[in-house]
Amino acid sequence: MINQTNSILHILLSVLFFPVYFQQKFVQFSWGQTDPMVLMLLKRVFLLLPVLALIAACWITIAAFITVIFRHDRQRFVVALVVTWWDLGKAIVTFWGGILRFLFSFVYSLIALLKVIVVGLWSIIKDLVLLPFRLLSTIGRGVVGSSVPWIAVTLTLFWCIIEATIFTYVMTPLVIDAFSNITGSMLAENAIRIPLFIFLFFIVLGSYAVLSTFMEQTKKKNVSSLIGIGMIEIVVLFVEVIFFYREFVASLIPWFAQYSPDFSLGIWGTLAVSCFVWFSVRSLSWFLFASYGTPTLLQIIQGRGLEQQTQKEEPKSIFNSTPAFSQVCTMKPTGCSSAVNTCSVPLLFRRCRLWELLSTF
Repeated sequence: MINQTNSILHILLSVLFFPVYFQQKFVQFSWGQTDPMVLMLLKRVFLLLPVLALIAACWITIAAFITVIFRHDRQRFVVALVVTWWDLGKAIVTFWGGILRFLFSFVYSLIALLKVIVVGLWSIIKDLVLLPFRLLSTIGRGVVGSSVPWIAVTLTLFWCIIEATIFTYVMTPLVIDAFSNITGSMLAENAIRIPLFIFLFFIVLGSYAVLSTFMEQTKKKNVSSLIGIGMIEIVVLFVEVIFFYREFVASLIPWFAQYSPDFSLGIWGTLAVSCFVWFSVRSLSWFLFASYGTPTLLQIIQGRGLEQQTQKEEPKSIFNSTPAFSQVCTMKPTGCSSAVNTCSVPLLFRRCRLWELLSTF
């Protein structure tokens, strides 16, 4: 339509509608329909909005210039219009700067997040790796600094478990034969070993309890109690030697027979060796840890508490080592004149009052 008009009107319309000549190309360029994906995204992010704003500003400027003819303060209006274009340019630059700042902040945030994740994973891995050592350190400090002999208690229980395990494997065939003869049917080993282990564990632990009571009565020199506990200890010795240690020694006879074909201990020799083994095991374990662990276990079982209260001597007061001021007050000064005695009475009285105040604390 513009091309079909005459020259003057053509020029006028070209000036009034000049955005028509470039707005389509600007929009197509900023849209980037035929460009690669990355370039298209960059154009649409960085150029599309500024191009649309520029085209809109051109049309608004054309309309504003038309109204200049009817305005009174034309100079001020034109200056404001130019400043508006300057603000539009600053807005476009600020828009690009904001996008770049957002990208930098986003990248920095991703790096910070990655750092937090790496540090968190490293802390978790380090805590998981060092957790057993920290637990051991805490337990070690608690065990070493505690007045309760936890090491002795642990070793005592551990030794009772070991001894019960050994006697379980030694006594299992004998117990199976005994129950098979009673019931008339063969029992499974697993059905016998678990209750037998529990039974032997308490038997061994009870043996240490009897030995601990015997040693305690020996220290107290209580003859009547010592005789009774001694008889119980003899019964415990007889039961453990006959049923436990005798089987253990009997299982070792084939090993001795390998070096001597005519080797034979006999019943009394087997019992003597069993008694010697019992005495050796009990002595070694008792003097190493059981003498400290067994009394603590007995306190736990009896509910008497764990902490051993020790009586501490109260520190002597420094005032107890000095002569009492009451004695000083009652002392009668000798070798002094009456005037001196009269003057020294208030001083002695003040000292006595001071001592009474201090003695109240």
